[in-house]
Amino acid sequence: MDDLEQLVPSTAREDSDGEEENNAPVLPTHQRPSINASNIMEQSWCSVRQRVFGAASNIQGTHEINENIAPQYESLDYDICENTLMRREEDSKGDKFVFRKRIARWFVFLLIGVVTALIACCIDIAIEELSSIKFRFLKYYVDLCMNDRCMYIPHLYWVATNIVPVLIGTILVTYVEPVAAGSGIPQVKCYLNGVKVPRIVRIKTLLVKSIGVTCSVLGGLAVGKEGPMIHSGAVVAAGISQGKTTSLSKDFHFFNYFREDHEKRDFVSGGAAAGVAAAFGAPMGGVLFSLEEGSSFWNQSLTWRIFFASMISTFTLNVILSAYHGFPGQLTYSGLLNFGAFPNISYEFFEIPLFVLMGVLGGILGALFNHVNLKLTLFRMKYITKKWLKVVEVLVVSSVSATVAFAMIMLIDDCRPLGQDPTKFPVQLYCGDGEYSAVASIWFQNPEASVRSLFHDPPGSHNPCTVGVFFVIYFALSCWTYGLSVSSGLFIPSLLTGAAWGRLAGMFLEYLFPNAAWTNPGKYALIGAASQLGGNVRMTISLTVILIEATANITFGLPLMITLITAKWIGDLFNEGIYDLHIHLSGVPILGWEPPQLSHNIFASQFMSFPVVKFNCIESVARIVDTLRDTIHSGFPVVTSVHDPRNQQTEAGSKLCGLILRSQLIVILQNKIFVENKEEWMGKSITLKLFRDAYPRYPKIEQIYVSELERSYTVDLRNFMNPTPYTVPLAASLPRVFKLFRGLGLRHLPVLDNRFELVGIVTRKDLAKYGTHH
Repeated sequence: MDDLEQLVPSTAREDSDGEEENNAPVLPTHQRPSINASNIMEQSWCSVRQRVFGAASNIQGTHEINENIAPQYESLDYDICENTLMRREEDSKGDKFVFRKRIARWFVFLLIGVVTALIACCIDIAIEELSSIKFRFLKYYVDLCMNDRCMYIPHLYWVATNIVPVLIGTILVTYVEPVAAGSGIPQVKCYLNGVKVPRIVRIKTLLVKSIGVTCSVLGGLAVGKEGPMIHSGAVVAAGISQGKTTSLSKDFHFFNYFREDHEKRDFVSGGAAAGVAAAFGAPMGGVLFSLEEGSSFWNQSLTWRIFFASMISTFTLNVILSAYHGFPGQLTYSGLLNFGAFPNISYEFFEIPLFVLMGVLGGILGALFNHVNLKLTLFRMKYITKKWLKVVEVLVVSSVSATVAFAMIMLIDDCRPLGQDPTKFPVQLYCGDGEYSAVASIWFQNPEASVRSLFHDPPGSHNPCTVGVFFVIYFALSCWTYGLSVSSGLFIPSLLTGAAWGRLAGMFLEYLFPNAAWTNPGKYALIGAASQLGGNVRMTISLTVILIEATANITFGLPLMITLITAKWIGDLFNEGIYDLHIHLSGVPILGWEPPQLSHNIFASQFMSFPVVKFNCIESVARIVDTLRDTIHSGFPVVTSVHDPRNQQTEAGSKLCGLILRSQLIVILQNKIFVENKEEWMGKSITLKLFRDAYPRYPKIEQIYVSELERSYTVDLRNFMNPTPYTVPLAASLPRVFKLFRGLGLRHLPVLDNRFELVGIVTRKDLAKYGTHH
């Protein structure tokens, strides 16, 4: 049967009398009509306009409305469009296609794990080699200038070796790809929640992120490389699963059937989990991270595939790094962050209250960190807006970091015998022969190595004054650094800060109970690290499992869990987690796990958008083009006109027939699929391939040429629209609508009256405005 005859019938345009709507702005909440649920069913044949626009303007409830929603963010369309094209494609496919698609899905997850691990290895090896050169160079001049009394020279060299790589990283982020700034975890979280963050999963973002985080760590900033690995894994997943790269304008013409938002979301979930697995050697922690922090949709088969990608990522990285460090085949390097094994760690029952107290302290310090960083971010958003100012700020922070570290090394006298040195580059400074400076050992290595030192150095390796001063300095530096225009992670700074005050607490207990076997400073350093990280990011389940896997000790799972839960509860009393704070500052319409409290008395009529811009089933090209140019809406209901048989003088209502997206209309206009030129499409196949080839970067309406003659043509939307969109009645409560959006990944939700006529539409931004500050 000819495709064209089914898709482009030769019917004339239907009468659209009363359908033309202006793109009126959405009314503020205090001006919107309140329609009592008990009266809705009684108003059976009242005019739609009388019910909606003529109702009283009093709103039930006193809920605060958040208007700080940025307009540039769109929703992803996780709902499957079951239109005629989709059903026809499904009918033409057999069991072989289903089997082939299932195998391809597993193969893509395999590639995600391998490629993510390869990127992690490249970053880790680059940092390792370049850092060795840097610290060897600095050690040489420190030792040389101690005798010649020219210590200002190594200080200047330290500042220079910080500034040069940091300058490269910040220029790439600031001028080439700003979305690569930070860890990328808030952006990935938004994407998995259903928000389209511009440029987040492009190959250019991946390149800038990888080079930028290498430069940031090498430049001595208080950052880590583990957080950005989560973003990198998400970009890898998005790229491989689509079989094309829009950044390089290259289409490899495979995996075409995965070019949909809901398919891409599943792969990005696996990429984020593979990033966690590569960073911490924690495949199960990666799965739980993707579940706890991001995905709004989950099922058993997806869990298996994500776990598979995480295991492959851990295994691949383990093989490569073990060979790089001279232990091929031993598989001793399971992640970028190697905490080292805690084989003999144990705890007593009476220590549990101590862990709770450390959780309380971690929650307070985390809340303080988040509050100070929030104020700094607001200051940056207000005053540091020009690109060159962002670069200058990064260079200032890098210089201050080197200067403060150098001053600490010079002013604190903390010498330890050689043989216990925890660094590859021990510096003598003012210490005697056969001794090294313990202060310099903390700074003359990467932050990951410093974390291991605080975890595993034997008792007596550090002076309490050294650890205390280091905690204060690094806490301030990490708070100042997070939010700069560089690629950076927060995990390592939080772990290092917490390990410092945790080891300080362990040293204090060791002083109080000198002969007690349970007073192990390294054990309390681990608890402090977990507490500080939990107080900053407010993660519980995934972070507990990540730390258990990273330490290879299941016995310590209960203390870690108790500490993390306590830190989260205490921190939540003051503010939100650092990622959530930055998400809200960006104005992203993210939806939480639960709807706003005490909101069952708020109905769809109070927060829906109206009047609705809609199309007829057979619509003129002119009106479609004009509407797309005049509005920024991404979805449009498709309706037919209906009249009240009891009163022919009332205005026609709108019977909902389906929902069509802006992207679909763009493709239709681009390919000239009009009723009047069906002869041009004779013998051609109109399939979903047309839409998948244009995904995800559809052309703008301004890029599509429509002649004056074509403007008089019509388009039959019935074969392209989703004929069965989810809908809700006017009386639907806010929690019910919220759960539909959150659970099904919806983008638009039409609102119908009791006669099933369209009266409004709910979008993600409507819910985010209502629910952000409950």
